[in-house]
Amino acid sequence: MGGRFLSIGECMVELSQAGDGLLRKGFAGDTLNTAWYARACLPANWTVDYFTALGDDPLSEEMRLFIQGAGIETGNISRIKGGTPGLYLINLKDGERTFSYWRSTSAARQLASDPDHLRGTIEAADLIYFSGITLAILASPTAVDTFLAELRRAKAAGKHVVFDPNIRPRLWADKQTMLSIISDGARAATTVMPSFDDEAGNFGDADIEATIQRYRGLGVANVVVKDGEKGATLDFGGYRSHAPAVKTESVVDTTSAGDSFNGAFLSKLITGSAPQDAAIFAAKAAATVIGHHGALIDPGLLPQH
Repeated sequence: MGGRFLSIGECMVELSQAGDGLLRKGFAGDTLNTAWYARACLPANWTVDYFTALGDDPLSEEMRLFIQGAGIETGNISRIKGGTPGLYLINLKDGERTFSYWRSTSAARQLASDPDHLRGTIEAADLIYFSGITLAILASPTAVDTFLAELRRAKAAGKHVVFDPNIRPRLWADKQTMLSIISDGARAATTVMPSFDDEAGNFGDADIEATIQRYRGLGVANVVVKDGEKGATLDFGGYRSHAPAVKTESVVDTTSAGDSFNGAFLSKLITGSAPQDAAIFAAKAAATVIGHHGALIDPGLLPQH
């Protein structure tokens, strides 16, 4: 049987260097990246839906058509009159990437502004995925409360709610607020998929065990800790397993490594694979992604099993 995979967050306009002072336009965002790879790995009887808020300008419509063109449903996306998407510019110097952002007026900040629409979208899904960036960009504490209340409701109803903390301190007003809301996000989730370097650097976790125990203490049933070249450690209902990373001959672009892992992992998990087997597949997918330029690679390049 199929189902509906829902990813919630912000897609942004991406400007990258194209040479001779020119810029190349694209679209990307952590939760969209995960939806992209979930769609690429899921069978046709699963629907993948992306939920955000966009403006009513031509660029917002171009973004929506791009998402739809990837086979991802866009019918629930909210449209904000006078709104526009957020934008970021990739700066390259000596091979190192830095980013400049313009997102303070992004329409996505209002994705929880219509609670009834938000509830209906979530209720129609079987799996709901969101990230720490989803929480960070919401326009107000009231919006955060509304959003998390709907996720807690979904979790209580037995839906699979998945959270990647994806901690980005520059998006938050202060560290205390960030850690508090990230923890609240975890409490609303069935499965949490943190990156260990984020957890160690921001929560001060001494090791992966500390990360697992902290999230289990928040009521999370399943924890998948991604640790780069050291692989992923999984705790599903207290059963521990490990999936090694896959070595690549050449690392071209690490953008979307974690997002692609998440999408590939969840696609296998919800279609019947054991957690460790799903993580082994996801490691192969992530290794393929970082061997190519850009966050979103051709689905035909991904491993089949």
